[in-house]
Amino acid sequence: MTNSDKAAGLSLANLTVAFTFFAVAIVLGVFQVAERAGLLSGMLDTPEMYFASVSTHGVLMAYVLTTFCVMGFGYYTATTGLKQALWNKKLAWIGFWVCLTGVLMAAFPLLTGQASVLFTFYPPLQAHPLFYIGATLLVAGSWFWCLQMIMMTLTWKKNNPGEAVPLVQFGNTANAIMWLWTSLGVAAEMLFQLIPWSLGLLETIDVGLARVFFSWTLHAIVYFWLFPAYIAMYTLLPKAAGGKLFSDEMGRVSFVMLLVISVPIGMHHLYMDPQVGAGWKFLHMLGTMAVMMPTLLTGFTVIASLEIAGRLRGGKGLFGWIAALDWKNPLVLASILALLMLTFGGFGGAINASYAMNSMVHNTQWVTGHFHLIFAGTVVILYFGTAYHLWPQLTGRELASAGMVRLQLWLWFIGMLVLTLPWHYLGILGQPRRVSSTPYDTELVAAWGPYEIAMVIGGLILLLSTLMLVLNLLRKGATSSNTEVEYAEPVHPVMSIPKLLNGFAFWNVVILVYMISSYGYPIAQFFMMDTYGTIPWGI
Repeated sequence: MTNSDKAAGLSLANLTVAFTFFAVAIVLGVFQVAERAGLLSGMLDTPEMYFASVSTHGVLMAYVLTTFCVMGFGYYTATTGLKQALWNKKLAWIGFWVCLTGVLMAAFPLLTGQASVLFTFYPPLQAHPLFYIGATLLVAGSWFWCLQMIMMTLTWKKNNPGEAVPLVQFGNTANAIMWLWTSLGVAAEMLFQLIPWSLGLLETIDVGLARVFFSWTLHAIVYFWLFPAYIAMYTLLPKAAGGKLFSDEMGRVSFVMLLVISVPIGMHHLYMDPQVGAGWKFLHMLGTMAVMMPTLLTGFTVIASLEIAGRLRGGKGLFGWIAALDWKNPLVLASILALLMLTFGGFGGAINASYAMNSMVHNTQWVTGHFHLIFAGTVVILYFGTAYHLWPQLTGRELASAGMVRLQLWLWFIGMLVLTLPWHYLGILGQPRRVSSTPYDTELVAAWGPYEIAMVIGGLILLLSTLMLVLNLLRKGATSSNTEVEYAEPVHPVMSIPKLLNGFAFWNVVILVYMISSYGYPIAQFFMMDTYGTIPWGI
């Protein structure tokens, strides 16, 4: 039995959980757009039903789908990329069961309306203790995966001194380290504030401090979700497209930049919060703008790699290589569609990150549209494409219908645009988010009607795409003869690599300094001043 065979069962278990809960989340999402468009009545048309649904939908998509996909992708690519067994398979399975236990524990209060606090669970809204404990177990279980990635890399480096860590595992390890850093914020909020408060051990908590802690995690978690997508585009896509990776070093630079820059910038989500000073918000805005750089580098490198593949397939002229690409390959198609959605969503993100312009769209449907286009669009469609690409190796079976796979990806792309582009415009028109309905009899609200119908149509297209995804993964095709995943080779083979692009010790020190600089005082101030729910030092 090969190392990849040993990890295949674990990866399949993680991906199965991820896509099962994803399907549930999509059904809830369709209910929500129908509710906001005013198409429901009776028992379904209540704020209680809506917020229970939207909270469950958000948790399943943002935490459950992503965490299990990251772990499933990481375990399989680590063993095949490094050509070595898992560092500790028993611990990996323990982490899986801890995560799943946490999800099931949080599901009860979510589905019964006792945790309708949205996926950001901002206080002073309070959830049932089981929700907070379950969410904490999900995070704690993911730390087992982080440990596996780090230890596998260290073991490989010990056995291969002086050699460059394979790019796929360099990316996995960067993501693991980044997640350990960024999840500390939400862990502190859970352990020292929300769980004791929900259990009645604390009478009050400082909402401002809780929001600052959560901002520590809130934006960097986006890159935890995005990392597997970027890794797939660097290490799997060029080979699948029939070409080579434009630059291995560019991938390492991008991964390091994502690791270092993405964590200490979360307070751009708190622009409207009074407890953080304008100077700190401006500092985090600069960091947010800087984190666009690795995305631009990735876009350039991936498109250059696709051009190489297209020209090797006979593409001529300035743009002839685009038509020459293998559009029938699921990973190629998913990556192209993802890059298109990333382009649209990235422009919206620049507006959200701007200190001044943010105030125009803050807490409107613009933010909902941007978030879904980046996450549910760019990230999730690459989860689909990567799953399709690895499914024959994981299951030993080919996909039953290549045509159904391509149709599912196109439907997801079309449905996401039909859903999110109206949301952007509704935001400009002033429609608020985080409300269950908009029953206002004004001329402005009447203008929202056509765009609300469009978002319902988009939701139904996404539901159909999801049903096709489940069918594509469940149907068994012919026995696969391709038993090993193939990784892309760079145009210029990596003969040697600088230490700064082959390890993370130095970068951890940089992150520590950066974190203290950007979060030290904003957190310490709550313990130095007499604020609601906190006690100043020396008293």
